[in-house]
Amino acid sequence: MNLFSIVEEIEKIDPEFNDRISPRRDAIKNITSFGSKVAVAAIPFALGNLFKKAYGQTASASVISVLNFALTLELLEATFYNNGMNASGLVTDTSYIAQIQADENKHVAFLTSAISAAGGTPVTASDFVYLDFTGGSGSMAGPFTGVFTNYQTFLAVAETFEDTGVRAYKGQAPNLLGNQTYLTAALDIHAVEARHASAIRYLRSSKYGATVLPWITSAASGSTDTSGAASNDTGVAAVNANYGGATPENTTVQGGVNILNLPSATSSTTTVAAATAAFDEPLTMAEVLAILVPAFTKPTS
Repeated sequence: MNLFSIVEEIEKIDPEFNDRISPRRDAIKNITSFGSKVAVAAIPFALGNLFKKAYGQTASASVISVLNFALTLELLEATFYNNGMNASGLVTDTSYIAQIQADENKHVAFLTSAISAAGGTPVTASDFVYLDFTGGSGSMAGPFTGVFTNYQTFLAVAETFEDTGVRAYKGQAPNLLGNQTYLTAALDIHAVEARHASAIRYLRSSKYGATVLPWITSAASGSTDTSGAASNDTGVAAVNANYGGATPENTTVQGGVNILNLPSATSSTTTVAAATAAFDEPLTMAEVLAILVPAFTKPTS
């Protein structure tokens, strides 16, 4: 176990983590400098205490709920990429996918520790009846059948998960405004998910000619596209709902201002493509769960 490697990875997600644990970091360094079995056995306890000090305030039930919701998404994504990387001959862009896989597993570890430190009970993989990455509601024969044998299908599902993750984190940010620690961590993960989405979209475009940009771009504007049909730029109709919702991706009004009426660098107005590409729209927890359950997963309770 490389304790400081874990801490350094957490710092990538939460830049303020180091400030919160110092000088406890030096204390743990002293523990790990011993070669005895006693010192090794003390490491898990020390790490647990580290998190309690860093995220020691008791979080409200609503904050724990948000964090467990985020952990559910990360467990889904981490398992998806783990399965993909373990599928023989599937992934050809290992430099991209292996990094995304590593990030998702770090997010799982981070959120699990943060929830426990805040007095909550983190969800685990055993809390789900199934994880069906074909989108088949447990049948393993949904619209994405062959997801772990066909790389093009794998990337299409990956794009859907990453785009949805970005919207989900944005949707929960207002619920964390009263807790700067968790808000900062959640928005840091949100930024990482956005980079993942951009990378997957690039791979789909460069390898298979998918007409997608590194960001979601809609061709039609409007605020009534709850189905997502007009907002979905992936070319995969089965995931329309991931781009719809109460605030669909083709929304062009921000802060009460219609972006289409603002001048661009070359015109007196702004195009729908530019207006929709500039903003990611949120999905509520209920909207995300409706997308994922029962198509991709089913909780045990």
